[in-house]
Amino acid sequence: MFKSAMTGLLSMFAVLMLPQAAQAEYADVVINNYADAAGMRPVVFPHWYHRIRFRCKVCHADLGFKFKAGGNKITMAKIIDGKFCGACHNGEISWSVENCGMCHSGVPGMPTQIHGSTVQRLVAPTYKSLDKPAK
Repeated sequence: MFKSAMTGLLSMFAVLMLPQAAQAEYADVVINNYADAAGMRPVVFPHWYHRIRFRCKVCHADLGFKFKAGGNKITMAKIIDGKFCGACHNGEISWSVENCGMCHSGVPGMPTQIHGSTVQRLVAPTYKSLDKPAK
């Protein structure tokens, strides 16, 4: 009994310790403006992870990120130059660009979008005039 319990516990531990495939979760921003063309995986930006640590103005005012997925022309050259993500992901504040898989973790071909956004599912209602038709 002890042997089977120990085997089960070790198996569960091994599964938890193995690297898991990264997936975009609700409200993550998938950025694929240039990644597919460059032979890289799209970037999955964990918006809420950053949002609980920083105020909106840090990225959207101070760093110049637009309020639209894919709205900026972010390139690796600009990041290396300290712009956009590179303002923090410089190896001092957070990891730097040498860790490609930390950001480029999306599924190839994934479109630029806010993942799981309800905005993507909304459809504009049919227009109905408020005026009563003339008789």
